[in-house]
Amino acid sequence: MTDLLAAARQNVPQAAAAIIAVVGLATIGGFFFFQYVLGYPPCPLCLEQRIPYYFTVPLAAMLWLGAGYGARPKVLTLGFAAIFLAMLWNTGLAAFHAGVEWRFWPGPTDCSGPINPLGGAGDLMKSLQSIRVVRCDEAAWRLFGISLPGYNVLVSLFLVVVAAWGAKASFARAKTEDQV
Repeated sequence: MTDLLAAARQNVPQAAAAIIAVVGLATIGGFFFFQYVLGYPPCPLCLEQRIPYYFTVPLAAMLWLGAGYGARPKVLTLGFAAIFLAMLWNTGLAAFHAGVEWRFWPGPTDCSGPINPLGGAGDLMKSLQSIRVVRCDEAAWRLFGISLPGYNVLVSLFLVVVAAWGAKASFARAKTEDQV
C-alpha cells in the first residue's frame, strides 16, 4: 500500500487520471448492472446523468496514458479542467434529481420513460399490461435512505475533487516548466 501511495505522489496527474478512469468505469458498470441485470430501467434524468461518464472516462484514460508518457502539463491541466467541469455539472444534475425524488421541487414533465414498440395488434393488450412507466420523481432503489441519484452525487463530487487534484498538480508542473 505504501508503494502505491509513493507512486501516486511521484506522478499525481497519472494517479488522478487512473482514479477517475477506474471509478468512472466502475460507475458505468454499476448503472448498466442496475438496468440490465436487476431490471431497473432508467428515467430521462438518469440517462442524462450518464453522459458525463461517457465523456470523462475516455478522456481520463487518455490523460492516464499521456501523464505516463510525458504529455505537456498544460494539456493535462486542460483535460482535468474539462473533467472537473463535466463532473461538477453532473453533481448538480444528480442533486437536482435526488431533490425531485424527495419532492423538494418538481421534476421535468418528460419523465414518463421511453416509448417502446408495442408489436402487432394481437399483442397490443399484452404489451400494454407489461409496460412499466419510469418516473423521475420516484426512487426505484434506495440503500441507507439514499437513492441512485444520491449516490451519483457522491461519486461525481469525489471525481470533481480528484480532477481538481490532478489539475493542480499539472498546473504546478506547467509553472515550473515555464520558469526553467
